[in-house]
Amino acid sequence: MNLNEIKVIAFDADDTLWVNETFFRDAEIAFAKELSAYGDEEDIVRMLLDTEIKNLDTYGYGIKGFTLSMLETAHRLMGDKMNSEITEFILEKGKQMLAEPVDLLPHIELVLEQLSKKYKLVVATKGDLLDQERKLIKSGLIDYFHHVEIVSDKKETQYKKLVKHLDIKPNEFLMIGNSLKSDVIPVLAMGGYAFHIPFHTTWSHEQVDEAINHSKFKALSSAKELLEIL
Repeated sequence: MNLNEIKVIAFDADDTLWVNETFFRDAEIAFAKELSAYGDEEDIVRMLLDTEIKNLDTYGYGIKGFTLSMLETAHRLMGDKMNSEITEFILEKGKQMLAEPVDLLPHIELVLEQLSKKYKLVVATKGDLLDQERKLIKSGLIDYFHHVEIVSDKKETQYKKLVKHLDIKPNEFLMIGNSLKSDVIPVLAMGGYAFHIPFHTTWSHEQVDEAINHSKFKALSSAKELLEIL
């Protein structure tokens, strides 16, 4: 692995720089409990997940789309019995999620501070534009990054566009993130480097069962390991 050719390091945001998925899982549990009179709680969570996935092409990723999917799922479960109380509960849950503090993951600021002295750093993340911008500003990390790329999805095409925009070659690009599906596989397919730092909770839609065996891939246990490698 020739890491000397890397010029730009891109970081995913949610669950790579700061905690995110935990808020969604907590909201799922609260939603299922609130609607438990209309079905088994585990079945309700599965129904919500199915609704989210079905709506990705329409709403994209993020809290706002999740909130709309909760509303749709509640209507599917309750039908004509859906009332203002459950609607208010769901809308308030979405607002609470948007107001959550930005909790940085261990060693992230130290890692960014050190790597920014040697590399050009960028954020490459998907999700709602306003929400991601808000979290980046609240995180206090924005000054470490040369460029911020917020996209509706992260596939090989989007990474190729990013590399072109940065005026570098794919082999000069390193992506770091918690999702094999979004942060690793498409980058390796493009010809870039990808490091995986798992988060303890991963959305089922982002999970990949296959093992990654590639000369430009490395699995890490924490962000701090980056300082030993780069």
